[in-house]
Amino acid sequence: AMDAALVALPAEAKPDAYAAHLATCMSAACDDVFTPTSQLLTAVMDEPLTLARALLVQFASLLTTVAARDQAKSLANFALERIQPRRVSFEEQMAAIRENLCKLHEEDEEWSLAARALAGIDLDSGVRSVDETYKLATCVKIAMLYLEDDDAVSAETHVKRASFLLAARDTDGEANTDPRHKALELQYKVCYARVLDSKRRFLEAAMRYYELSQLPSGSGASDRQEDGKAASDVPRVDDAELMQALEAAVACAVLAAAGPQRSRVLATLYKDERTSRLASHAILERVHLGRFLQTDIVDAFAATLKPHQLAKAGDGSTVLSRSVVEHNIVAASMVYKCVALEELGALLGVEPRVAEKAAGNMIFERRLNANIDQAAGMLRFVHDDGDAKTSWDATIARVCAATSAIAAAIAE
Repeated sequence: AMDAALVALPAEAKPDAYAAHLATCMSAACDDVFTPTSQLLTAVMDEPLTLARALLVQFASLLTTVAARDQAKSLANFALERIQPRRVSFEEQMAAIRENLCKLHEEDEEWSLAARALAGIDLDSGVRSVDETYKLATCVKIAMLYLEDDDAVSAETHVKRASFLLAARDTDGEANTDPRHKALELQYKVCYARVLDSKRRFLEAAMRYYELSQLPSGSGASDRQEDGKAASDVPRVDDAELMQALEAAVACAVLAAAGPQRSRVLATLYKDERTSRLASHAILERVHLGRFLQTDIVDAFAATLKPHQLAKAGDGSTVLSRSVVEHNIVAASMVYKCVALEELGALLGVEPRVAEKAAGNMIFERRLNANIDQAAGMLRFVHDDGDAKTSWDATIARVCAATSAIAAAIAE
């Protein structure tokens, strides 16, 4: 009856009357917010465009004030469904409703639902002008929300979109001075590293995490950078977050497939003095120096890993167990010229066939210079005697690293 009375009002009286009635319907005092508000929204859609837009903006702003959160979510979805046939006329209002629906889902830790609510915003509309920073912020936010639910596949779609937007904006000198842009670029880099990590592209993730760990510390007192840029132009990060990024870089480097590229990343991390303060320093040192990894060190490291880093493959192995087997094969190549597959399996703590398969994969991918004699059941490592200088340099590097470790222990 109230809706009929509102419809019958003169045009000049409708805006105030509708606004007051909408506020009453969505007030905290109402037990049933959905029924009267949904009826009002239905009536509003038949009103002139200017009035309908104004009321939908008010509706969007009131969504987060509704005490009954489930009813607020249902109302937001109802409004979006009602607006959909005329979405071209109400793009701004739909975006506002989706942003607040996202907030409601976030508060209830419904991360994927929050991401989907935000992903429904049309960022490439030809009807309304959408700020490039807003586009970037939305893409990064969606990616972060999906990552909260460990949905790296969905997150990657929006990270790629953000990457394209960043590349486009890098050609605009003015855009790069925008502090919001700098903060969003940092968030994008975090998202990208987490996506690579979640998709088990550990070597790339390690490099991205390490890059993040080298950002200026928030506690730095310098006002100018060496290259002449103002310190405010470079994002500053908490020391704790920098160490967290460094810890993630070490974890990903250890989990990465054994090979020359991984060795270079490990060397870079080991030379960074900050890694000596990490709980994972023990395993980093052993992996970098090519020492065998014992069960106790591996178990301690496993306790620090994320669930996706401990996920089991179809054969029952984990990324960590595969990485440890491959590393220990490389460690064996530094001690043995040849070794029986049965003895290698015992050394690695796995079945001989598992050791043979791991070595075979590494040989095929050119990450291990060796060959397998299946008839004799032997793995023969090929040592390049022609490159004696490189081998000698590597030996000196290992001795120096061991000496430094001993000196540091004595100093303590």
